[in-house]
Amino acid sequence: MSGLIGFRSLAPKTKNLVVAGGLTGFVFGVYFYTMRAVGGTDELQIAIDKFEDQKHTTEPEATLAPKA
Repeated sequence: MSGLIGFRSLAPKTKNLVVAGGLTGFVFGVYFYTMRAVGGTDELQIAIDKFEDQKHTTEPEATLAPKA
């Protein structure tokens, strides 16, 4: 509880700066954790590339317009 008493004795602007710093640190921490977790694997990009390759090799006639 001594930390809370020390926080109460600070000036209002100082309290706002402490809270803003804590929130900013939390947001950046979550952002960098998420980017590292998501960016670790490229499974989705590999799947998209395979799908695009398969689409181009199996449908060459379907993309041509019929001649009338």
